[in-house]
Amino acid sequence: MLLFLLCASLILTMKKLFLLNVALIIGATLYAQVKIGQTVPDIKFDTILNTHEKKVETVAGLKGKIIWLEFWATWCSPCVEAMPHLQELQKQFEGRLQVITISTEKEKRVKQFITNRPSNLWFAVDTADKFSELFPYRTIPHAVLIDQAGKVIAITEPGNITHDIIADVLAGKPVNLPLKADDQTDDPIKTYFNADASVQRRFLVQPAIRGLGSSSHTYLRDSVFKNRRITMINLSLESIYRIAYKNLPSGRVIDLTPKENISQNKIMYCIDAIVPKGRENDLLPTLKRELASRFELKASIEKRLKQVYVLKIADTAKIEQLKQSTTVEETFGASHGSFSGKGIKLSKIADYLEGFGLVKLHVVDETGSNKKYDISFEVQPEKNGSLTEALNGLGLKLEPGEREIDMLVFR
Repeated sequence: MLLFLLCASLILTMKKLFLLNVALIIGATLYAQVKIGQTVPDIKFDTILNTHEKKVETVAGLKGKIIWLEFWATWCSPCVEAMPHLQELQKQFEGRLQVITISTEKEKRVKQFITNRPSNLWFAVDTADKFSELFPYRTIPHAVLIDQAGKVIAITEPGNITHDIIADVLAGKPVNLPLKADDQTDDPIKTYFNADASVQRRFLVQPAIRGLGSSSHTYLRDSVFKNRRITMINLSLESIYRIAYKNLPSGRVIDLTPKENISQNKIMYCIDAIVPKGRENDLLPTLKRELASRFELKASIEKRLKQVYVLKIADTAKIEQLKQSTTVEETFGASHGSFSGKGIKLSKIADYLEGFGLVKLHVVDETGSNKKYDISFEVQPEKNGSLTEALNGLGLKLEPGEREIDMLVFR
């Protein structure tokens, strides 16, 4: 009897394992990457905002229309800049095209964006990021065009999808748009710029790596390479020089090179620079020196009189209420709509406002404060007055003015 019970239990366990494996296989199939020419599985939209039509929960519910999936974020400037283009095509092909933007941000933030910038597009919220399993990407905006039968016909940049392209799809004509093939390497630095702890000195220059986004890595939390290594992936020569010269914002460049050479300054490169331990202060000077020896572009920091915004203290009482930091080292993270820093000076806010393009002028810090704070705040860039409100909450303000500021001059 005991043997019978043991056998029955074993059979039941095996059945459960079999069913679990089947479920895993089905799940893996459902979320497998979809490529051009393949049909999109009937995946469900968990939340779609800004539609007054009968609720559409799945991709199959939209068959018969062209579907444009636009991966984006409210903090992504190129994404927001592309919105009018999407809205115009949605208007021109109403009823035959449906643009659905997909963001991994919280529903509350997407709703704020729609309130501040009314739109005729649908907005899907995908906090689980399940759609990226179907259409892997590293950079946004990222556009996927699906025909009336549910087949993927393009994975590309949104600007490549024009009125004529949509018209051709509706007419059943083939389209051939440039493929946005993002490299899905989990660790591009390890893959392309591997270096172990024994490496004391290095300077590598390589062409751009197709499919990777632009990035700069400073290794602040790396015990081996902290403060003595910098890796730049797919950055223009102009951007690389800006990092080498005080990490100036993009608007502080004056390009005096001949017109026929300006385009050369936009070519993308990858650079990996390492200096020996104990020589951390040599990192940027080494970068400058190596750039000067390899490229004809000559750079210098020069003063120029410019229209600016001046960051000042508006309310001393509010400043005194800010949390003074006990952190020895500065940590900082930001996007186009959020700021978070520990152990930072108020001048960091001026850098953020200019560097992330929240204002149209250069920003000069005249708070006169050298204290370090832990500060976090959010901004809705698309909403008028949001930045002023956020700064007021900190006891700060911006005033227009004219100042001599550092500019990076190319010759």
